[in-house]
Amino acid sequence: MKILFATNNAHKLSEVQAVLGDAFELLTPRDCGVTEEIPETQPTLEGNALQKARYLHARTGLDCFADDTGLEVEALDGAPGVRSARYATDGHDFAANNRLLLQNLAGKQNRRARFRTVIALILGGEEHLFEGIVRGRIIEHETGDEGFGYDPLFRPEGFDRTFAQMTADEKNATSHRGRAVRQLAAFLHATEK
Repeated sequence: MKILFATNNAHKLSEVQAVLGDAFELLTPRDCGVTEEIPETQPTLEGNALQKARYLHARTGLDCFADDTGLEVEALDGAPGVRSARYATDGHDFAANNRLLLQNLAGKQNRRARFRTVIALILGGEEHLFEGIVRGRIIEHETGDEGFGYDPLFRPEGFDRTFAQMTADEKNATSHRGRAVRQLAAFLHATEK
């Protein structure tokens, strides 16, 4: 089954493809001739995921899904949240985002945080939402070379390593995106029967 995934991010694409497996062929917006920036102007993760999926569905007519992910830090009242990718700048500057996060947490004892991913699926014209959450904490300095974004700073509960210290398989087994994608995959497999 071919399905359009609203990302051109190679890391995200490979993470999701690994969880979905060979039964699904993921297409990117570029594969479908959509080269413009897909809007993300909503105040919530759910709103952004739906906005992106609706945008692509309107332009291609294809079954599609989009995700939005946020890091929600307790001591920062849930920030960076929906602005996670653009926390420090208007671009996706992971290093600047991580520096600002550490700066804003300086001197704070509570470092509890959670990653939350929301996936919006449009299948056969119907909309569905899936959510994955993983709880953990923000460590004091970046550790690890794998992954992307806040992965070097986020240590999930029950682990003594950050996401950036895990293999792709280990991260997919526990991550917020992996949890949301497994729900999506279960739903897609069930509708195929």
